[in-house]
Amino acid sequence: MKKLLLVTTITAAFSVYTPVTKAADSIALRICEYVSVNDSKRLRKFLKERKLKIRTIFNSFKCNGQNLLVFAAKSNALDTGELIINKLPKEIVAENMKEVASHSAHLAAKSAARIK
Repeated sequence: MKKLLLVTTITAAFSVYTPVTKAADSIALRICEYVSVNDSKRLRKFLKERKLKIRTIFNSFKCNGQNLLVFAAKSNALDTGELIINKLPKEIVAENMKEVASHSAHLAAKSAARIK
C-alpha cells in the first residue's frame, strides 16, 4: 500500500511539473507585448496580478535586446514609457536618457523632468 501511494505521488509530481523558464519567458513576452502596443493599463494590471514591480524586473527582462524603457521609446509607446519612467529610480532613468532621447523627444522630456 505504501509503495502504491509513493509511486502515485511521484507520478503526480512529475506530471504537474512545468519548467520555470517557460513561465519566465511567457511573462517577459507578455510584458514586451504590452509595452509595444502602448497598453499601460493592461501592463499595470498584469504586473499587479503577479506581484511584480517595474523596478525589480527592469534589469531582468529585455525586449528585442533592449531594456523596457528604450524599447518603449523605439516603439513610440508614450503611455507605457511614462509609466516606466515614473516607476524607475532616478539613477536608472538618467543612465538611459541619452538612448531614450535618440528615439523619443517626448519621453526624453519626461526623463529630464523626472531627474530634476
